[in-house]
Amino acid sequence: MNGTTALVTGASKGIGRAFAHELARRGADLILVARSAGTLEELAAEIRAQHAVAVRTLAADLSAPDGPAQVVRELGDTTVDLLINNAGMGSVGPFLDRPYRQHRQSVDLNIHGLMALTYEIGGRMVARGSGGIINVSSTAGFQPMPYQAGYAATKAFVLSFTEALAHEVRGSGVRVMGSHPGGVATGFFDGTTATIDPRAADTPERIATRTLDDFARGRLNSYPGRAFNRAQTLVARVLPRATVVRATGALNRRLGHHTATDVMP
Repeated sequence: MNGTTALVTGASKGIGRAFAHELARRGADLILVARSAGTLEELAAEIRAQHAVAVRTLAADLSAPDGPAQVVRELGDTTVDLLINNAGMGSVGPFLDRPYRQHRQSVDLNIHGLMALTYEIGGRMVARGSGGIINVSSTAGFQPMPYQAGYAATKAFVLSFTEALAHEVRGSGVRVMGSHPGGVATGFFDGTTATIDPRAADTPERIATRTLDDFARGRLNSYPGRAFNRAQTLVARVLPRATVVRATGALNRRLGHHTATDVMP
């Protein structure tokens, strides 16, 4: 990826941080976007010390109404060869028991933030006839998930939007791919009583590496996690919807998500 510039959202931690390191290892210059300017600068310094690549940081809240536009303004005429829409969040617990602001912020970030950057940066890519976009979705997007109702719904949007856009830009020189990890050992549930079983979770590094490998192979969808994660998405496509929602609801109850609450500081 020498000579290319990749923009990664949600770059300060988790999968986004892993993407940043792996892209730098492959020779790409980086534009790192997240809310925390301090954390981004620490990551940038770490990458510069390890790799001979340029690293630029942009602190922005993509869930804010003007967040995506701020990123576009600060980019100016900078050419982005690869956009990785990785930033995401989701509320866990019964929908009606959780603060509505959490649900709304998830929609604003997972849908509006992703779609706005895709529109602005993707439009530039099509105009010049080259570029690529990776939208990080989730296996959660393949079925409704009680106790993660809003989050799964946003990822279903990302799945549908990504596949449709990939079809629209065929032949333009721009490729679009969705990445659908399952459980990943990140801080996704930080601040709540919910947890991820580390025995069934993939590392962020595995997800980033395999996603980029699948993009290089020209795939429409990447399933970078363990094989059983992809198998679950196939089952959800053939069983009746009522059966699927009962099964996912039962799974999340076994995981304790039906009683998930925020951890008081």
